[in-house]
Amino acid sequence: MKKLSEYLFLWAVGGCLYYTFELAFRGFSHWTMFVLGGLCLVFCTAQGRAGRWQDPLAFQVLRCIVFVTSCEFITGIIVNKWLGLGVWDYSDVPFQLFGQICLPFMALFGILCTVGIYLGGYLLHFLYGEEKPHIPIW
Repeated sequence: MKKLSEYLFLWAVGGCLYYTFELAFRGFSHWTMFVLGGLCLVFCTAQGRAGRWQDPLAFQVLRCIVFVTSCEFITGIIVNKWLGLGVWDYSDVPFQLFGQICLPFMALFGILCTVGIYLGGYLLHFLYGEEKPHIPIW
């Protein structure tokens, strides 16, 4: 039950933060971005915990970028293409795929994933008494 509580808490925090991030920088967001942002923070934390926070930060960030970009692509295909909601469109951005993912935003997600790895680990440490993250840089 404790793990469920931890992951629901992380999901809510991640959702709120990503939704707020989009509001601040784009001026709007969509409820699906709350869901996606929460899922991504849960993954950033879970992958770190799975390795007992011992994997180098670069490897953790790379795993998270692949996960986040994959989730963004799947969500984009469903939300933007199938349902036609038009939440985002990267068609005019260089190095894009079907307007749903692009290389410049993958770089931005790398920064957000780095923050998410530390944020999730330290939130669980301070609020739930979990192991304190000791993440090697290399």
